[in-house]
Amino acid sequence: MPKTTPLHETHRAAGARMVDFGGWDMPLHYGSQIDEHHAVRRDAGLFDVSHMLALDIDGKGARDFLRHALANDVAKLKSPGKALYSCLLNDAGGVIDDLIVYALAPDLYRVVVNASTADKDFAWLEALRVKIARDTRIAPRRDLAMIAVQGPAARERTWRALPALAEATQALKPFHAVQAGDVLVARTGYTGEDGFEIALPAARAPQAWSALVAAGCKPCGLGARDTLRLEAGMNLYGQDMDESVSPLDAGLAWTVDLAPGRDFVGRTALERAGSRHAFLGLLLLEPGGVLRAHQQVETSRGEGEITSGTFSPTLARSIAFARLPAGTAPGETVHVRVRDKRLAARAVKLPFVRHGRALINLEDEERETT
Repeated sequence: MPKTTPLHETHRAAGARMVDFGGWDMPLHYGSQIDEHHAVRRDAGLFDVSHMLALDIDGKGARDFLRHALANDVAKLKSPGKALYSCLLNDAGGVIDDLIVYALAPDLYRVVVNASTADKDFAWLEALRVKIARDTRIAPRRDLAMIAVQGPAARERTWRALPALAEATQALKPFHAVQAGDVLVARTGYTGEDGFEIALPAARAPQAWSALVAAGCKPCGLGARDTLRLEAGMNLYGQDMDESVSPLDAGLAWTVDLAPGRDFVGRTALERAGSRHAFLGLLLLEPGGVLRAHQQVETSRGEGEITSGTFSPTLARSIAFARLPAGTAPGETVHVRVRDKRLAARAVKLPFVRHGRALINLEDEERETT
């Protein structure tokens, strides 16, 4: 039996198509996935992300514990509210999960992990805590619901729907969070647009959701969430990386802090192996197919593989992420096996879209194929 979020009945009452996602019964869409995607790019969309797990880590050893546990360095979090994206690695340098950590107060951090890996992440962190940081505590916060409001109008619509949050969040900077009573509001997201991620007591989630819908936010499901994050160049755990893949081979080298003086789990393996692949975007140059995960990519240096692919509603083109032979560079033309066809694609630097604006010059691509 799939797990359900505090908003499960709200989704069903709204006519959402529900699917099993990592053991959770979640909305795929509420009618038109394309309309939901465009609502986020042009106005404001609303996502239930309560299936993700918040872990509160506190105690006098919390900072040092996280400095050892994560590939990025929480010492960068100089002030309360600052957020950091990082990977959690195994000893071989593979990605156990990707996550966001917030510094809430001295010796208090909140780590938000993916739904499909939540139990594994907690068990791994707890085992490490017992081994090296017994004066630190890890508390899973399943008493919370999490709602993401994303899009260029997301903040204004949130303030209209939930005016009690307005004063605390008016000056909130991107990739920062603030506590407003028993609600944590972060200016973060998974869409490439501005907005908030709101963690609040589970019992209050349906009322907050209804207020946000009444203020003009469009409910969105997992389908739009996937096309949005792909356009924004954001990895999905289990597709673009997993425990067999190094962050250096998943386009996540920027999340690994290899400055001297800090040991962390997986560091030795990363330094020994280095980067073995290029991780780039692909833009399909020909009609006749859609790029999908696991399709083979032919390059002048050998074969690669698509990790995630979709049709981009913003670009009206098929796009993908691909793990390609080392040395492959943006601008190169490659070929993808799509069923029985061999279709040309252009390797590009990620992201494709950010803040509603295409970062790929489609006119140049069209001229080169005509």
